Amino acid sequence: MLKRYLPILTWLPHYNRRLLGADLLAGIIVTLLVIPQSLAYAILAGLPPVVGLYASILPLLAYTLFGTSRTLAVGPVAILALMTGAALSEIATPGSPLYLQAAIVLAMLSGLMLTAMGLMRMGFFANFLSHPVISGFLSASGILIAASQAANLLGIEGGGFTLLDQTITIATHLSEVNWPTVAIGVGCLAFLVLCRRHGKSGLKRIGLPKGIASLLAKAGPVFAVVATTLLTWHLDLHQAGVAIVGDIPKGLPPLTLPSPDVTLWHDLLIPALLISVVGFVESVSMGQMLAAKRRQRISPNQELIGLGGANIAAAFSSGMPVTGGLSRTVINYDAGAQTPAAGTFAATGIALVTFAFTPLLHYLPVATLAATITVSILTLVDIKMLRQTWRYSRSDFAAIAVTIFLTLLEGVEAGIIAGVALSIGLFLYRTSRPHSALVGRVPGTEHFRNVERHEVESASHVALLRVDESLYFANARYLEDTVYELVASRPELEHVVLICSAVNLIDASALESLDAINARLKDSDVTLHLAEVKGPVMDRLKHSDLLDELTGRVFLSTYSAWSELKTPRDD
Repeated sequence: MLKRYLPILTWLPHYNRRLLGADLLAGIIVTLLVIPQSLAYAILAGLPPVVGLYASILPLLAYTLFGTSRTLAVGPVAILALMTGAALSEIATPGSPLYLQAAIVLAMLSGLMLTAMGLMRMGFFANFLSHPVISGFLSASGILIAASQAANLLGIEGGGFTLLDQTITIATHLSEVNWPTVAIGVGCLAFLVLCRRHGKSGLKRIGLPKGIASLLAKAGPVFAVVATTLLTWHLDLHQAGVAIVGDIPKGLPPLTLPSPDVTLWHDLLIPALLISVVGFVESVSMGQMLAAKRRQRISPNQELIGLGGANIAAAFSSGMPVTGGLSRTVINYDAGAQTPAAGTFAATGIALVTFAFTPLLHYLPVATLAATITVSILTLVDIKMLRQTWRYSRSDFAAIAVTIFLTLLEGVEAGIIAGVALSIGLFLYRTSRPHSALVGRVPGTEHFRNVERHEVESASHVALLRVDESLYFANARYLEDTVYELVASRPELEHVVLICSAVNLIDASALESLDAINARLKDSDVTLHLAEVKGPVMDRLKHSDLLDELTGRVFLSTYSAWSELKTPRDD
């Protein structure tokens, strides 16, 4: 039980010098590469840059204790930063004390919700969110985030959390463009894109080993930060209107307590829930993918607790909502992290920077951070998935289109609510009209196939009806209508066999429908049979009256039903 809730106990007793070396190297690399991201995402959320650093220290330590992924790196991420900013802007003015307090409450609420969901073993919740809809939401969010950084790249005032608001704001201030800022922003964008697309291959061509080339290419944001900070300091560009990060408080994050204001907690309940869901889905998807590459596994339920602990730690250390980040996790994985201890080393490194070296970031241009966010976030825009979904399923594509449309025009909260609702709605719609088929025997075999697709043997007095879905309240009436229509269209029918090979569940509503079908067919002098009923389903049926009142039999296989019933009664 202790290992279940403290996964650190499963790997810490086996920790050795080899693992220490790998994790320490990964921690140093992650420290260097995620500092620009942490600063940028705090700014994206409308918070002081140092909040991003604070949110990258204690949350990492908490995840080391409670998380199950060996390589997941927890911290501020772009999508949660955008959602945080959208939620807090409805509560207070960015930069005000209330805004900072609201961020702490939001992190605490998210942490408590995630922890509660983990204790209730609700890790399965992620399965209710279809991948296409979530991809559509993330793609739209990527566009929103990139648009939100356009103002910082141009050196003008920006604002808004919908695409329309952002576009209007930028258009209104377009005459105020600061050209030195544009030069820095565009230059960083070009450099980072080149690093991402051609950095690794270019460095390999000049003779660098593959691993070093990959890490140097990923270190593009660090080089951009150093170069533009020195350039701005040397040329005194902030006097020319280039926005800089400015003074960042030096020292470890102060311990804080969330505000006791009940109204504030109430106003942030829904945003906290949405942030929790999105953060969990993004984190567990990344964790499962990387765990599979190393033939490891993670526990979704314990991941909820791990992420909950990380967010609670963020709330107690003046941070913001956090989750497992895509780019920082990939960096951690590529750097060779072997255990969550790599996160502890990264947290130590970031704490050291926060404690002693934040004055070095005073002249860091905001445009550099905007370029870092833009290049990083555009990986969320999944054009390939959109094309594939359009070709494969128009209904799924319609759901994606609605999600994208609402996210862009109404904001991230409307988008994720629409995504969740559409995911569940599509599932209910599809399963409410289950595919069913009349089947016949493939000549010379014991196999049965759809009479409309194959040349099969069939008999007019026997209907072998295969139902390709579990039976529950949403499709129980549809099953009744299907059977009644079948009986009405075939006056010579004597037997109906429901083939239940694809039925994994029969709920109470479906059981009532089966009772009604049995009684209705009995009145029509038609016998109802079942075939290929799975063990767990049969166990449930034995607790009902259906088997006692069934006019026919329960056959082990469709072939045995066919063999028994193929001869008409008159014969």
